[in-house]
Amino acid sequence: MRRYTALFFLIMFMIGTDTFLISPMLPTLQAEFGVSTEAAGWMLGAYTLGSAVFALIAGPLSDGWNRRTVLLGGLLGFSLSTFLCGSAEGFWTMCLFRFLAGISAAFTAPQVWASIPSVMPPARISKTMGIAFAGLAASQALGVPIGSWLAAAGWSVPFRAVGAASLLLAAAAYALLPDMKPAAGKGGAGSILGRYRTLLASGRARSGFLGYLLLHLGSGTAFAFAGKWLADRFALPIGQIGTVLMVLGIGTLLGSLLPAYAVRRLGRIPTMAAGMGLLIVLYPLLPYGPGLPLVTAGYLLIFAVLGVLFPIVMEALTSLNASVRGTISSLANSTMNGANTVGAWAAGLLYVRFGGYASIGLFAAVCLALSLGTFLLGGLFRERETGAEREAAAAS
Repeated sequence: MRRYTALFFLIMFMIGTDTFLISPMLPTLQAEFGVSTEAAGWMLGAYTLGSAVFALIAGPLSDGWNRRTVLLGGLLGFSLSTFLCGSAEGFWTMCLFRFLAGISAAFTAPQVWASIPSVMPPARISKTMGIAFAGLAASQALGVPIGSWLAAAGWSVPFRAVGAASLLLAAAAYALLPDMKPAAGKGGAGSILGRYRTLLASGRARSGFLGYLLLHLGSGTAFAFAGKWLADRFALPIGQIGTVLMVLGIGTLLGSLLPAYAVRRLGRIPTMAAGMGLLIVLYPLLPYGPGLPLVTAGYLLIFAVLGVLFPIVMEALTSLNASVRGTISSLANSTMNGANTVGAWAAGLLYVRFGGYASIGLFAAVCLALSLGTFLLGGLFRERETGAEREAAAAS
């Protein structure tokens, strides 16, 4: 079982690293391709656009296929498209390869979340979810310095390194993972929209995804302008801002190792209530932190708590319907990306027009309070469905 855990951690680490890889290289790539600052942002946006849009398609398709095959195909495509980024001869070529890398990631990352309940015993699902999320968190902490260090040898080196490493992971996945075929009679059944209808016919699913949207909206809005606020409040240069943001990734990494322990000691509902209650208090207080060390410690605590909460929510979501786990994971991925996109827009509006970062902290707290209420009232964390709910799900 440890080999599966290590494989899932490394896959999520590699996908996360590729996501954050381009940020420190943006000025270099802008100069290399001779484009404006506004246009250069599309080298980031092309990846997230491909990932968000195609995740909605990839998930339902994967529920009718062998999940191992889907994951291997996604990893191979991810490896090739990322490697080709290092050979891009112009701006639009780079955007195309980044878009293709995002599409490949949409077929890969959701399969990790959907595969964990298939290959791991029930007692280890929560822990493995946390470790896989830790791979994503580790990439958030290390993606920026890794990209910077490798780019010192040339801007193409980071892309080729990630592409080559992903190819090795594809070989490992081929050797280690078993077939994960759909249950008998469900392999080809249902259209893409049909699988979404099956999932969202459940009130628990609808409230669960609404709560997940609000959770990411609050945390994403607070994160989007963290760097801008640190620069304005403490006059930090970009290097020191990067150091603080690395601390946030470290906090998420540490927190993501604890969900199984917290659930075992407290239970899912008390863990979620305590964690989100703490965030509801911390987000409005953070803008009033008297000094950089205290603010950094506050950020560390916030992201450690988020690292505990996100795997618990993902486990609850993927347990809603075992026959459409790929659809669930992909919808969660698109929900996250959509919430973060809206959060970035909302953060700019709040920061400029409504009192700076203090308004962002208050907005985040309100979103998290609504998220917690939605989770609790909607029953996402109930241990078992009632017989009526199971019959309704089966009938749909």
